[in-house]
Amino acid sequence: MIALVPLAAEEIQNPLVPPIPELVIGLIAFAIVFGFFAWKFLPAINKVLEERREAIEGGMEAAEEARTEAQSVLEQYRAQLAEARHEAARLRQEALEQGTALKEELRAEGQRQREEIIAAGHTQIAADRKAASQALRQDVGKLATDLAGKLVGESLEDHARQSRTIDRFLSELEEKAEAAR
Repeated sequence: MIALVPLAAEEIQNPLVPPIPELVIGLIAFAIVFGFFAWKFLPAINKVLEERREAIEGGMEAAEEARTEAQSVLEQYRAQLAEARHEAARLRQEALEQGTALKEELRAEGQRQREEIIAAGHTQIAADRKAASQALRQDVGKLATDLAGKLVGESLEDHARQSRTIDRFLSELEEKAEAAR
């Protein structure tokens, strides 16, 4: 039986529950280590955490300021872009108006030059017609005088008589030409 008592005493003790004196010594050691760490490292940890919180808040503030500034720059860019588009449209309209005015001016200049050329042509034609008529009168007059001299059998060298004969002959030809029209 004696051998059973130590076994019974060992059976009563639970292996998961440590003995009370060890538990008290463990708790005192834990409190000392925890107190030492809290006294030595907790301020440094709190300081690092505070710096980190301030850095994050400062970063958020800086990001907010940067976002606000970017929004402002974007609005300025959009305003400048709208102004540039407006200016481009105004320049296009102005160029179109200038082109139209230039086209009209060139058309008027071309019309004026055309009229000048036509007038010069009419003047030249009239001068050429007059010169041709004069040359024709002289040639026809000479031929008519020669022919009349051969028909009459005498020389018609008298210049005054020759001119009257030629003028009368040409007048008759012109009257016949007008009557034929």
